[in-house]
Amino acid sequence: MIKEIDARLEALINTCEEPRLRDAMRYSALGAGKRLRPRLLLASCEAARGSYDATALDFACCLEMIHAYSLAHDDLPAMDNDDLRRGAPTTHKQFDEATAILAGDALLNHAFETMSRLCADFFRLRRPALAMSIIAKAAGANGMIAGQMMDLQSEGKAIDIETLKGIHRRKTGALFTAAMEAGAVLGGGTRLFVQGMVRLGNLLGLAFQVRDDIFDVTATADALGKNPGSDEKNQKATYVSLFGLEKAGNIYEKLSHDALALVQSLPCKTTALHGLVTQIIAREK
Repeated sequence: MIKEIDARLEALINTCEEPRLRDAMRYSALGAGKRLRPRLLLASCEAARGSYDATALDFACCLEMIHAYSLAHDDLPAMDNDDLRRGAPTTHKQFDEATAILAGDALLNHAFETMSRLCADFFRLRRPALAMSIIAKAAGANGMIAGQMMDLQSEGKAIDIETLKGIHRRKTGALFTAAMEAGAVLGGGTRLFVQGMVRLGNLLGLAFQVRDDIFDVTATADALGKNPGSDEKNQKATYVSLFGLEKAGNIYEKLSHDALALVQSLPCKTTALHGLVTQIIAREK
């Protein structure tokens, strides 16, 4: 699945005609990532109807472009000021700040250009348009970007658990949930199935971020692929800073258990989805 995603992702990015911009887009989106969000979309689509098609694959790649744009911008000096991502220099270090900003802008707009084209091609069908709306909302002013703003505003401040949950649900969880929901919609899932995918996306997104909070304290740079300790350096509120390492671990275990139980309760073909959820939960970086 990853090879299929990467091949199509590369083909979509290669339609950019400006060489340096194309190179920076490729660098941002085609690095050594796990492709979790597009894989979740395809697995959710597959669980809904037993297979996925070229439309779902393009939507999955668009989700990865949106994720890659957010990382390129998040690493900038004005945001988290990180020099390392996935074991390699961040985009602004490999190129320059202006190119990193433009590459992120280009990836975001290219994603929506691709999705809108798919909606136009299937103008008689509601699913692609609904899937694009789900992804746009998750990536937008009340989703991921709102979470990033809340995260920046919370640096160096004492916040409560509900505020922290709100940050994590938007900054990280929004795209996880959008992947699951959009995949279920593209696969023609029933309303109950789509609702189940939303619940699963919420659990996975929050679990993923809690695990990241723990890794930032416990993992090495080699294992993490980026510099550890950045949360403490930037005075970010995390599950570890609020609860301590042991309790954060317990919270992660509960979220993981609930996610697996939800997958196992689904009355449909979920082999690929169950395997992917298990892989995400068991990840070590």
